[in-house]
Formats: sequence, structure tokens, C-alpha cells
Amino acid sequence: MKYLKSSRNDTLQYIYTLCIQYEKQGLQIKNSQMSLRDYAQFAIMKFMLYVADSDRNIRDAEVDIINDCLGFSLTRDYVVRFVEEHRISSDAIFDTVLSLLTVFINADIQNQAANGSTSLMLLEFLDELGLEFITYDGKYDDRQTKAMAALMLRLKNYRSAYLRTWKKIQHERINPFAPPVPFNPEERMETAAIAPKEEKKEQDPPDSVQKNSGGLKDALTPADEKKPEEPQEPEETLEELLEHLNSLTGLSRVKEDLNSLINLLKVHKMREDRGLPQTHVSLHMVFSGNPGTGKTTVARLLGKVYAKLGILSKGHLVEVDRSGLVSGYVGQTAMKTKKIIESAMGGLLFIDEAYALTANTGSNDFGMEAVNTLLKAMEDNREDFIVIVAGYTDLMEAFLDSNPGLRSRFNKQIRFDDYTADELTDIFCGICSKSFFELTDDALACVKAFFENRVAQKLPGFANGRDARNFFEKTLTNQANRLATLVSVTDKDLVTITKEDVESVALF
Repeated sequence: MKYLKSSRNDTLQYIYTLCIQYEKQGLQIKNSQMSLRDYAQFAIMKFMLYVADSDRNIRDAEVDIINDCLGFSLTRDYVVRFVEEHRISSDAIFDTVLSLLTVFINADIQNQAANGSTSLMLLEFLDELGLEFITYDGKYDDRQTKAMAALMLRLKNYRSAYLRTWKKIQHERINPFAPPVPFNPEERMETAAIAPKEEKKEQDPPDSVQKNSGGLKDALTPADEKKPEEPQEPEETLEELLEHLNSLTGLSRVKEDLNSLINLLKVHKMREDRGLPQTHVSLHMVFSGNPGTGKTTVARLLGKVYAKLGILSKGHLVEVDRSGLVSGYVGQTAMKTKKIIESAMGGLLFIDEAYALTANTGSNDFGMEAVNTLLKAMEDNREDFIVIVAGYTDLMEAFLDSNPGLRSRFNKQIRFDDYTADELTDIFCGICSKSFFELTDDALACVKAFFENRVAQKLPGFANGRDARNFFEKTLTNQANRLATLVSVTDKDLVTITKEDVESVALF
């Protein structure tokens, strides 16, 4: 089913109508105060902003599409300011759209639409809407095309896997008309016990977007006009932070290196307190290793440890990548980088995939300008500012060789090794325990066998600790589908993960 531009708004109104109908059937977004219709409008708005901004250049025609589709009257300057203040990551937009898509999938199942007609319609509508942004001027932008293609592939794969699982268990249902429980595996995994809320780059819809209280437009209020209170994290002692660091699964080499460094800093601080001569200790570091090996988690803990030792005044972590430092015009990169540096003063600046800053050396690339600005700030603010650059081992070596000043300032390298099968199993079990789930013995054996095979093959897409989290999400989906077939569900059923829940899990 394809949608022309002329029928785009009619299709959107049909989606809104379905949302009202599904809400009457008891389907809704978990933990959201918005009506399903308002959430759909919010998710589609966020999708359009993500596609429009994926080339880092909001155009007037793209703003016109947003206004025409959603009935707004926003100016380009307003949208640009909003996007700059609320940069939408690929994971954040996936989370948002996935919540809406899951409702449509469950509606298809509840209404016995075996081919998933409305969930398919939703994805096709987003496809056509994204293409309208990409081709508004008759040309394809490579960055926009890749960003949208990657997002839509993840959503389509999720839908296919979800429906495959449902069709597989359909004939085994005790009550064949019992609908699946509306469920968002991504949302269920994001609990304070698993990871601090600050780790998410993009938060859920703003609290100001309430059901029947201003709708979506409140979400576009500039950040400086809204100052919501942020929850305060409990203060941890130095001993508790070190215990947390040393209790992380695996990372034996990382723990050994960091504990030695922390001991050195303790003695350094003692000498300073007693007025003894000091030698300068460079704390800027390189974290090298594959994705999912805990680099960001360790950096966040390290910042807090340094604050307790008095090395840093705040100890907070500012995480950024190339897109947060580099602009597309002469002179703007230095300003953008300085703004990030100012926000990280007193804490740690964590630059992920730092090698991307120096990967291109063309005349229109300003990555080296960001590096030079960063090097000057590291020299001028060495007393209360630490930088950690991270990325693949080989690529980080090339990054250090790209500028004479880099290797001398980043003279401490920490290597993050891939997790073993036993460590991935421990991570999975830890996530289950923190979320109050228990595994049966045969389920645990199945999980171990899965990760042994996963580590042995290490196919493209192997993501270390993220594999354990993705496995957990898919396990919860399977458990929810299994429990939906039961006439009655006990408390024990709700917290038990069985072999049936884990044996069919597949990771891409």
C-alpha cells in the first residue's frame, strides 16, 4: 500500500481514528499520561524532526511539511532552536516509535488481523513520510537516507519477529481469543536498578504533554522556558563507588589499571594535603575496545570517584560524539566545541567514536578544528577538566597519530576486552535479578548455550553487553506472549522466565 502526498494527511487522520478506537479497547502506551492519539502525534512529530535533522540542516521546505502534516505554524528558527536543544538520537526515536508500533501490532493480534494490516500501514506511512523529506528537492541526501533506512529496518525487523512469535504460539493457546498484554520491552528494561536515568540520551515525552492539557504543542516550548525539577541521585561514598566499579562483570584488566591509578591519586592527594612537592599526573585517557564493553559505564563511575578524591569539583559526565562537536561552517565548530567543553568543566568529557573527528581530511571537514580546540582546553584547564576518548582499538591508534599533540596528552590507554560467554550470561542474570525475574534451571542452561555460540561465532553485529540486554528484552516479549495464553496468571508466573521464553530468541 503506497501513499501519495495528496493522501498523506488523510492517512494520518485514519491513524488518529485507529488510536481512539484502540484506546477504547484498552490498548495504551505504558507509563504515559498522554492519550494514544496525542502520543501518535508526538511520535510522528519526533520522527519528522529526526529525519529532517539527520543531515544537520533544517530547511524551510521541511518545516513546511511538518506544519502541513501536523497543523502547526512553526517557523524554521523555532524548529532549529528546538532541535539544537533536544537533539534526537537514533535509539531515542526508535524507542518512541516502537511504543506506538507495539500498540498497533497488539491491536492487529487482538482483532485477529493475521497479516498485521494496521501495523504494516503505520510503517508504510512513516516510510512515505520520510521519503517526502528526503526527496522534497528532487535529490537524495545520503545522510538522511541512511538514517531513515536504519531506523525503518529496526522497526520492520521488530514487527516481523513479534508477529512470527505470535503465529508460532497461536495454535497452542488455551484461550485462543486472549489478546497479548500491551507491552513495551524497551521501556520495561529502562529501570533505575539497571542504569541511571541520565544514561538515556533522549527522555520520554515531556511531562508537560498531558492528556487533554495543551496537547503536542506544549512539547515544543523552548527549554529555557521550562525548568522541570530533576530527581536527585543518592550520594555515594568513595568506598561504595569503588565497590560498584569492582563488582562490574568481567573487565579484569580495566579494574586493575583503574585501581592502580586511583591508588596513585590517593597518595598524590595525601602529599598535596601535607605540602609536599607534586608531580603532574595526566588523567586524560583513551578507552579502546569494541561496542558494548562498558566504556561509558566505567567513565561515569570514574568521574564520581574523582569528585570524591577532590580531583574534580563536580564529577559529572558529558557524553558526546562528532556530531556534538563539529559544525558544517567555518568558525562554528570551535564555538560548538567550546560550548560542550564549558558544560563539562568540573567533570569528565567522554567523546565516543573519537576517531571520526580525524577520519576525513578534506577542505570541507572541520573535525581537526574541534581537536585543536579540545587540546587547548585540556592544557588550559588541566586542574578541573578530564577528557576520555573512546572507540575501536585500531581506529583509536590512527586517531592518536593524526595530531602530534594527541598522543602526548592521552598517555594512558585502557583496553576493554570482549566479554566471554560466562560473563555475558552473568550480565543477563544480573539484569533479570535487578528486574525481579528468576530463571528456571533449563532456561539458564539455554541462555548459557546461546552465549557460548554467540561468542564463538562473533558475527557482525555482536555487541557484547548490549547483546545481553537485547536478549533480555526479547525474552520478556516471549514471556508476555506465553502468559497471554493462560487463563489465570500467578505472581510466580510473572517473575519466572522459562526455557520456552529463551530458546527461540534470535539476535541480528
